[in-house]
Amino acid sequence: MKKVILVTGASAGMGKDFVKELLKDGHIVYGAARSLDKMEDIKLLGAKVLNMDVTDDAAMVKGVETIIKAEGRIDVLINNAGFGSYGAIEDVPMADARYQLEVNVFGAARLAQLVIPYMRNQHWGRIINISSIGGKLALPFGGWYHASKFALEALSDSIRNEVKPFGIDVVVIEPGGIKSEWSGIAAENLMKTSSNSVYGDMAKKLGNVFTAIEAKVPGPAVITALVKKAIDSKTPATRYSGGHMAKIALFMKKILPDRIFDKVMLSQLK
Repeated sequence: MKKVILVTGASAGMGKDFVKELLKDGHIVYGAARSLDKMEDIKLLGAKVLNMDVTDDAAMVKGVETIIKAEGRIDVLINNAGFGSYGAIEDVPMADARYQLEVNVFGAARLAQLVIPYMRNQHWGRIINISSIGGKLALPFGGWYHASKFALEALSDSIRNEVKPFGIDVVVIEPGGIKSEWSGIAAENLMKTSSNSVYGDMAKKLGNVFTAIEAKVPGPAVITALVKKAIDSKTPATRYSGGHMAKIALFMKKILPDRIFDKVMLSQLK
């Protein structure tokens, strides 16, 4: 059945791939991002594009209202907008920390608030939150990024149980390493924030890890397949994971004591 779908963070990476593949399935897809010019390609493919900054309440309200006015409903929200800002907790300015949470947590929560009434009235809906394996485990220098993804996981669990009686499902997708702009942005922020501080040596080693992993990770198709499964399944799982090291990292975090897991992680930075 053709669904009306809103994808945030649609100007690059996974979000853009979601839009392209969902259009192929015949859905009505709205791609939202801050840069309309970066969505010209998906617009040509049939996507409807929205100028939306998920830290701007008015833009989010206007975007949802635009969809409802044009389509009369909204079936699926894919909260994909987000970024990774890395740096030692001691070094990261609090303004940057707040912005990380504004984008990765509060933007997703506000859009959920805006679409739930429409989904509730139609007795069906899917909210798909793109988290990360970094919502279950935390690397050094990623404190604020991980805090945002841990929060998104908890938020998703709460919303899932609140809206279940109304026929709405909330699904979390937890990517591991995926080819995208994410690692480049994270590494750039890490170097800018901590490469010249007392944490410089370890920060540079983590930057090298990001660079080495980038050559091994798969493209976004593996996560797009999980998103499609979350949309198409009659009863979707509460969580799906995929991408480089996702399954093994989550398994190790589950079975290993914290101190042992810390040693395994820090061994990668020697």
